[in-house]
Amino acid sequence: MRILDRYIIQEVFLTFIFGIFAFSAVFVGSGTLFRIAQYMTDYGASFTAVLRLFIFSLPSIIVLTFPMSMLLATLLTFGKLSGSSELTAMKSCGISFSRIAMPVICIAFFVSIFAIAFSEFVVPKANESYNNIVRYEIQGNTSPKSQDHIIVKEIKDNNIQRLVYARRYDAETNSMQGVSVQEFEKEVLVHVENAEYATWESDHWTMYNGMLYDFSGGETERTIRFDKQNLPIMQDPKALVREQKKPEELTMKELRAQINIMKSQYVDTKKLETELYQRITIPMASLVFALIGMPLGLQPNRTSSSIGFGLSIIIIFIYYSIMTVSSALGQGGILSPAYAVWIPNLIGFIAGVTLLRKAAK
Repeated sequence: MRILDRYIIQEVFLTFIFGIFAFSAVFVGSGTLFRIAQYMTDYGASFTAVLRLFIFSLPSIIVLTFPMSMLLATLLTFGKLSGSSELTAMKSCGISFSRIAMPVICIAFFVSIFAIAFSEFVVPKANESYNNIVRYEIQGNTSPKSQDHIIVKEIKDNNIQRLVYARRYDAETNSMQGVSVQEFEKEVLVHVENAEYATWESDHWTMYNGMLYDFSGGETERTIRFDKQNLPIMQDPKALVREQKKPEELTMKELRAQINIMKSQYVDTKKLETELYQRITIPMASLVFALIGMPLGLQPNRTSSSIGFGLSIIIIFIYYSIMTVSSALGQGGILSPAYAVWIPNLIGFIAGVTLLRKAAK
């Protein structure tokens, strides 16, 4: 690695770390601390619980600051290089702007990949721990609450044996509506039971008004209507509801599996699909923001940290405004979620490449 590359990477990386702390402080100060303080005043949460809440709230905040911090880092670094005439000296030595930008593009790409991994392996577990502390330790919610989309999977030797899905659990009646049971042998569907509803009766679930299907070789072998049938799961309502995870608590693999399950029951999954694809597009914004930040940093009066921070806020606001609109288009079915979530990055990429080409002239 050339000395110049190491120098630029060091400047960008140090400012990037500063940006993570700065933007995280803004997020924490503007919302997280207020919510945690409410738990102390409203529920008398202990200091230990509050401290753990604060720690578990950080990953979901930090992953959002990666693109913002990359934008700030490129703005300030290239503003400094331009303001101190270092960039002019580099160009006088025959080094093109494209070559100067290359190490920054590389570090932005690696930051994007790291952010995707961080979002997949760290954030969901932290969110689950945060929500469990709030629900069960602070608020003391021991009774199950009504909720949509109940999913129970029985897995043996990494192979799914049984899948149970219900459109809704009603806590008042201890019942589930729209129940479907699917049984598998060697990953092949062999048995299905669909029921209008199921109720919890002392120590077991009972399904009512349904149909039973047996499959062999992909063909329906037997069809039987039933009025009453035991639901083959052991969890009581409390355990059943506690097993369910919110979308932010799921990894991409789990989220994709849940989408497939819900699609098999003809449930609208566009909101979950948008959430899934944004696990990729938001981290990849680090690369897009780097492309935008480098040429913008060359403009006059960009060396001030306050100006750089302010410009970052404006660009971030524009990006997230576009993202909000594109997400609404995806969730509303106007565009496919897989395409809609890429609109902000595509616009940013085109703008960044255009600005880079102008800066390279």
